[in-house]
Amino acid sequence: MRRKLGITIIDIYIVKQFLGTFFFSIALILSIAVIFDFSEKIDNFLDHDARLYDILTKYYLNFIPYFAVLFSSLFTFVSVIYFTSRMAYRTEFIAIITSGMSFNRILLPYFVSATVIALFSFVLSDYVIPNANRVRLEFEETYYHAIPMRVTERNIHRQIEPGVYIYMESYSTISDLGHRFSMEKYEDGKLVSKLMSDYVKWDSTIGKWTIRNYYIREIGEYKEKVTKGTRIDTSLALHPGDFKRRLNFMETMNIRELTDYIEQLKMLGESNVKAYQIEKNKRYAFPFSAFILTLIGVSVSSKKVKGGIGMQLGIGLAVAFSYLLFMQFSSQFAIGGSLSPFVAVWMPNVFYAIVAVILYRMAPK
Repeated sequence: MRRKLGITIIDIYIVKQFLGTFFFSIALILSIAVIFDFSEKIDNFLDHDARLYDILTKYYLNFIPYFAVLFSSLFTFVSVIYFTSRMAYRTEFIAIITSGMSFNRILLPYFVSATVIALFSFVLSDYVIPNANRVRLEFEETYYHAIPMRVTERNIHRQIEPGVYIYMESYSTISDLGHRFSMEKYEDGKLVSKLMSDYVKWDSTIGKWTIRNYYIREIGEYKEKVTKGTRIDTSLALHPGDFKRRLNFMETMNIRELTDYIEQLKMLGESNVKAYQIEKNKRYAFPFSAFILTLIGVSVSSKKVKGGIGMQLGIGLAVAFSYLLFMQFSSQFAIGGSLSPFVAVWMPNVFYAIVAVILYRMAPK
């Protein structure tokens, strides 16, 4: 029985089964995740006098969207395997195909559902989760981590603005103190000024850096000027908070903010810029996986097998976890410098897209 725009009752049935199973399984796993997370962190919440209202509204209300997207690929696959296996077990596919609908046509409602999930994942990850993560991570810093980061970086080289480079032998986030500080200024590729000092310290009362025991050498075309002193207060395009950011800070930025921040890190000469480039590429690649895993799921589970639904679910989980592991391994290779972030993030999608096509061709039609 056909309806307007060529939509059939079978299409509506498959879409309802797919999306219903997906959202139910996501809700179930999120409920379990919240319970386990709360049982793990309740002691920290009690030790730091966190209010129940804040725990629910500032933490768990913002916890849910983040983990919904994190689990979306896995449960897209599980949902397809589960309800498609049931259809195959009840010989519904045979009835559908004998009614005149081809196997290729059956895939249409599957991909419509995958599009809904991909859009759901992308919109959440770019428009909802960054703001939610700001609140959630701030809550974690206050009531869970509670202890500020203590980091001592060594041999820091940065470009703080075009043509201005700084160097510190070491920097401590505990005292906001940098040892063996130097700053060089270049114009048209030529060194015009160099400052060297024993140390530099952030003065929070005036919002400036205090440079101690400094020596400034200004290089002119025909002469040089040398200035010495014991103290000078100056503003730099650098803040102590730049050294204290945890890597999950990237989770609080949308794609536009990530792009701007990556350009800023490149200018500063930061070494961990690849981690941010990987995160940016994941925002696009992760939703696309819904289509690949859907095709694999249909191809694997559309045939009635002896092992039943349990066997197909087991195969489905193995493939889904292998995909996620592949994504993590390739990302680590990119951070290590072996692969570009774009290749590292998209390589699992390309590989599993090839696997999906092969399984689709092998599937009974």
